[in-house]
Amino acid sequence: MSEQLAILDLVYDDLKRVEQKMRAMGGEAYGPLAEAFLHLLGSGGKRLRPALALVAYRFFYESASEKTIALAAAVETLHNATLVHDDLIDGALLRRGGTTLNAIWGRGATVLAGDYLFARSAGFAAESENVRVVQLFAETLRIICDGELRQLFSTGQWRQPVETYYKRISAKTASLFAAATRSAAILADAPADMEQALYDYGYHLGMAFQIVDDILDFTGDEVVLGKPVGSDLRQGIITLPFFYYLQAHPSPDALLATLEDYKQNNNHGNAGGAQNAGSASRPNGRQDPMAGVIASVRASEAIQHAAAEARDFAAQAKADLLILPDGECRQAMEELADFVVARQI
Repeated sequence: MSEQLAILDLVYDDLKRVEQKMRAMGGEAYGPLAEAFLHLLGSGGKRLRPALALVAYRFFYESASEKTIALAAAVETLHNATLVHDDLIDGALLRRGGTTLNAIWGRGATVLAGDYLFARSAGFAAESENVRVVQLFAETLRIICDGELRQLFSTGQWRQPVETYYKRISAKTASLFAAATRSAAILADAPADMEQALYDYGYHLGMAFQIVDDILDFTGDEVVLGKPVGSDLRQGIITLPFFYYLQAHPSPDALLATLEDYKQNNNHGNAGGAQNAGSASRPNGRQDPMAGVIASVRASEAIQHAAAEARDFAAQAKADLLILPDGECRQAMEELADFVVARQI
């Protein structure tokens, strides 16, 4: 499937306006902070979340207002703020193959940079001059933080129920996709049923997106991922492919003993240091048992089971759109749902 998505083409000019608005943050920020923002904005990413907001608005109005541009900038700035804090929490030195802010600055400065982005996101949202939009952004930030805390406090809990995974990715990922589509519908004063449909689409798309990301953590190429394969499991973060793998394993106790030994020997009670843990052997020459576990998950049917769930979420996202008018906006959103799950191929 082509990397050039219809949804990005459809709002190409408006996305340039969003980019300009975000880059203007550098003009008001302290020098090193401004430099960091420009690096962050130029580090890749397709701008799917602001594109979703712009296309959701386009269902009702052909031209994006300045308030809509501010809303889309708020969505992407909030996303970037979460990435800065995620990298700090995870001890990540690379993202998409590039150096993270966490690798350049100290912890305190990185926290404050993320906080600054959260504040700017709130400022952009306030430019919508819509109380419901501002309330939605505040609630979304609360939900994202809740998801991060759920992940931190469940690290290394190998037997946690699968429901904890769904709650976590709903909070960490799907909530922001859903906020992007719903906030645009609110700003467009969409009918209640269409606002709900756009929210549901964003939610189900976000769930599919994160499940595929978690599959790619096992099956992807390290150069493309910009981090070692299996980083989540090395950090003690349990994702859907591992749930299925553990469920079907003939000797689950032996498997969990291997993981627990790895956690103890590598001090992965927290999420730090995983970015440097991609080698199949340890510095002292001993074989890394986690490499074998990751390879086994990669080769197992657990990957297909997780992929089937991602496809189900994507199919539900497309079904959510049926209440909306057919046309280029709906077709672009349907194509995006297909693209999200095709990334594993």
